[in-house]
Amino acid sequence: MTAAQAQEGRGSMLLVDDDPVFRDVLGAALRRRGFEVRVAADLVSARAVLDGFCPGRAIVDLKLPDGSGLELVAMLAGLEPSPRVLVLTGYASIATAVEAVKLGAANYLPKPATPEEILAALEQGEPNPTLPVSPAPPSIDRLEWEHIQRVLADHDGNVSATARALNMHRRTLQRKLAKRPVRR
Repeated sequence: MTAAQAQEGRGSMLLVDDDPVFRDVLGAALRRRGFEVRVAADLVSARAVLDGFCPGRAIVDLKLPDGSGLELVAMLAGLEPSPRVLVLTGYASIATAVEAVKLGAANYLPKPATPEEILAALEQGEPNPTLPVSPAPPSIDRLEWEHIQRVLADHDGNVSATARALNMHRRTLQRKLAKRPVRR
């Protein structure tokens, strides 16, 4: 990272994740690679960090204790200049990936991911038209997870309205949402 990059904010990064161990380990790995990293554990602390700080890049967890990381993605997209944003989540779904990109995220990556994979996703400039398509269809459990996430997004994250739309008991839906998504 050059002094000019640091002045322009390209060497600065905001890392928002509610897992303190992950946040500390990833923050240290990014600092070793020359980034000025500021961290936050939730939306409130992320807003406080952004007061007077405009990062060149941001890594945002999707599921935060006080709301959705998508709210932060929209806020970051409104900054001038807007940082390159990567949504990094253990709760990946097609619905949230689409929303993240619509809101201004440059990329979306499921956890677990290495610092190299995270930086590659952040730096990827152009879409990859040669990305291989999985030869196997997703499992029934994965399809259920994707469907729940899409209906949840359609109901603006309202669990009760989503449960009614799915004809499912609200507590059953909450249990399903608390689980990590099934891998492909």
